[in-house]
Amino acid sequence: MARRGKKKGRPVSGWLILDKPVGMGSTDAVSKVKWLFNAEKAGHAGTLDPLASGMLPIALGEATKTVPYVQDGAKVYRFTVTWGEERATDDLEGDVTKRSDVRPTEAEIRAVMPNYTGVIMQTPPQFSAIKIAGERAYDLAREGETVDIPAREVEIGRFDLIERNDDSAVFEIECGKGTYVRSLARDMGRDMGCYGHISTLRRTEVDPFTADDLVTLAELEAAVASNAPELAEGEAPRRPEGAQLKALDDLLVDTGAALDCLPQVALTDDAAARIRLGNPVIIRGRDAPLEADEACATARGKLVAIGMIEAGMFKPKRVFVG
Repeated sequence: MARRGKKKGRPVSGWLILDKPVGMGSTDAVSKVKWLFNAEKAGHAGTLDPLASGMLPIALGEATKTVPYVQDGAKVYRFTVTWGEERATDDLEGDVTKRSDVRPTEAEIRAVMPNYTGVIMQTPPQFSAIKIAGERAYDLAREGETVDIPAREVEIGRFDLIERNDDSAVFEIECGKGTYVRSLARDMGRDMGCYGHISTLRRTEVDPFTADDLVTLAELEAAVASNAPELAEGEAPRRPEGAQLKALDDLLVDTGAALDCLPQVALTDDAAARIRLGNPVIIRGRDAPLEADEACATARGKLVAIGMIEAGMFKPKRVFVG
């Protein structure tokens, strides 16, 4: 008798812009959302440490094909640096490695901030997901090894001092992919001779998503609970189904929203059908672009494909299921 294949979930697609709480890891958040939505596929666009809160864009189904575009988007963080201690993890979780009685003045803080604006070289924390000879840096650090992590280029477009107290300061930055806020706190503290570490960290934006797109765990749970069937006493919660899934799906952002950064090409239904078969099509319309290294094609407002435009012809590279 043939064995029945394991259910893979349903082909739901879109972005869930989770407001991740402190204490939850990014991988755990993705697993929870994937289970709730009974999704075939899920992934996230940029890790948030367990001690950080805020925007964690989670892609479901076809949206996983657009993750690189969100990862490359600008990010906004608001964070508190506490002065006087440097820690092994550059945040509250690690052991104290250096101490200082020095506390920087507002003038001293503002004087060093330009050193961390624009394109800079930054060394990631010892406790980071950077791979060193095939091993994650945080795995080596937990085994007591000090690893040589090479500095790399990152970009900080905006760096604002929001508030200053005697022992801490609150900042907000807009930065590019790969920027470590923990490294920023560590390096500023060393520069001013007072040492420092991140004590609170919240990601407020990941382009193209905004705070209006955020969904909390409480909102997810409420969507499930409002349509939940009655359970027998002691019965474990069931995976959401039916009306519960519909309520959850209403919280998703459309897959195509991740591609607002690309030129947009509107197709007829016939042209969309050709594109989905992998065929190129001529772009019609007075304002249609003639050339583009990357563009996205839509039909009836739904994403059809990512491709290139050459001599007025759209050539698909990645097709999306309608």
